[in-house]
Amino acid sequence: MSKNDRPVHLAPARRRGLGSEVADMIRSGIFLGRFQPGAPLREVELAAALEVSRGPVRDALQLLEREGIVRSAFHRSATVTVLSDEDVAELDSLRGALEDLAVRRVVEHASDANLVPIVMAAKAMARAQDPYGMVKCDIDFHDAVFAAAKHERLLEAWAAIRSQVFLFLIMRVNTSMAGYLDHVRLEHDMLVGALRARNAEAAVEMFKVHRKHAFDLLTSGD
Repeated sequence: MSKNDRPVHLAPARRRGLGSEVADMIRSGIFLGRFQPGAPLREVELAAALEVSRGPVRDALQLLEREGIVRSAFHRSATVTVLSDEDVAELDSLRGALEDLAVRRVVEHASDANLVPIVMAAKAMARAQDPYGMVKCDIDFHDAVFAAAKHERLLEAWAAIRSQVFLFLIMRVNTSMAGYLDHVRLEHDMLVGALRARNAEAAVEMFKVHRKHAFDLLTSGD
């Protein structure tokens, strides 16, 4: 019997567990501003609020820690991550590298039909009623850009940092909400225009300026 003919022994497949569902609910609470950066996430309190045992909550917090939006320390409650200046700089540089490639691919290869979800995501911003809703629209827009790039590994790389970028934007609106809703709507309309113009260099530069505004605001504290 050759090596390729030997029976394969694998652990039985498991369905999506309750821990993943609990993680979805906690993540949603973070992204809606119910759990602010630095806020404690106590297993007992979360289990009672969600009407589950502590086991799924513990699993959920471990999952969210791997996403980078929860941090834990030995013998202390987990907390919602507070991104340091170094965290923000690393996240911004990585996001920039990924997004530059995505924008170039969209400009050079995406059809007009591929641009439709991006346009619709920008239009959805007009319906956002509060900063947290706008942050979700912002992330939805960039999801659409990465999807339109038609590059599976690039999309996976974006998915790996997506939750941290979401948290970054939450911290951005917590720093200053002055004129935020109108400013972000206008910026994304301009980004759509840049993609439609099919000028890769101009579009990459405009996305860079868009990222820099939030980065500067968060790191300067102004």
